[in-house]
Amino acid sequence: MKQKIPHPSTFINADDVITIRRAAPEAERMVRLHPSQLEIIYRQKWVKLLVPEVYGGLQITLPDLVRLQEAISWTDGSTGWVVTLCSGAGWFGGFLAEETAREVFKDKHVCLAGSGAPGGVAEITGNGYIINGKWRYASGVHHATHITANCVIKKDGETVLNGDGGPLILPFILDKKDVSILSAWKYVGMIATGSDSFEVVDLRVDNKRQFKIDQSPAVIGQPLYRYPFLQLAEATLAVNLSGIAIHFMDICEDIFNEKIKQPRITEDQKDFLFDELNRAKANMDKYRQAFFEAVDQSWTAIQNAHNIPGEILNEVSAASRKLARFSRESVDKLYPLCGLQAAGIETEINRAWRDLHTASQHTLLTFDS
Repeated sequence: MKQKIPHPSTFINADDVITIRRAAPEAERMVRLHPSQLEIIYRQKWVKLLVPEVYGGLQITLPDLVRLQEAISWTDGSTGWVVTLCSGAGWFGGFLAEETAREVFKDKHVCLAGSGAPGGVAEITGNGYIINGKWRYASGVHHATHITANCVIKKDGETVLNGDGGPLILPFILDKKDVSILSAWKYVGMIATGSDSFEVVDLRVDNKRQFKIDQSPAVIGQPLYRYPFLQLAEATLAVNLSGIAIHFMDICEDIFNEKIKQPRITEDQKDFLFDELNRAKANMDKYRQAFFEAVDQSWTAIQNAHNIPGEILNEVSAASRKLARFSRESVDKLYPLCGLQAAGIETEINRAWRDLHTASQHTLLTFDS
């Protein structure tokens, strides 16, 4: 008999949960994470989860990572999202030149934010590049010490082509002081992520600020940095959604327990409420079980060989998308049963609903295949 996947609360300190949730309303008003939330993030080294050990990071295993990230997102959606995106950028430490990496990660409050879209142009110069551009959706940018940015590479005004004949796009790591933050996050959820835009104008950087996300010549040759970036991103984003959805279900249960005390609620209606909730919980357990098994299997594979078989990677992708889809669908099915409390913009359950429906718009998790 398979062991049941534990509730996310198993993987996070209960006192930290209380502090993070207590600060969440104020964090939304601030449009960025609250200092008390950041204190926990730095103390627990959550933004260093994927930073190589040789640079002071935790270099956590993927199975432990997805369980912890689900727990943080269960605690608070915006906190979980910032930790996921910023710790994910810390993974680039496995590909940076050693001199650059040691400079970047020496700060005990180091935090990398950025954008995966190629929003800028890097013109090749004699000893580096001149960068210009504007990038959107940089979660955690207000707390960042460094910024990552993808650029189209040009030389003498002409686009440099890659081996497939398309434009060559490479990532750069920039100092926070060299970018301008632009207020741009105007969406209903994930408000405290402060996922604003940033801009760079005629910035000169040397060659060591450019890196390649390529597992074969990774500077740090450990399994974590050989793991494919696509499945790493899919898996870590999926548990953000499942964590928020489980938080929503937990609050639903509290609401339903109060609702059934109302004299106008019939026995059939009481049964219906909890039948729907229990069905959602059981199915969530099923999808989480399949997801964690796929991730764990892929981690075992990368430890035992240089590459993960394609069918195992496909399982991770499929399980991630199915978990994300069910998280959305289950919350939408329960939402109408929660009454006006779920629609109140200052309630905890509404924040979870808004965060889930904003985070689920990420393109990596839009489709099942």
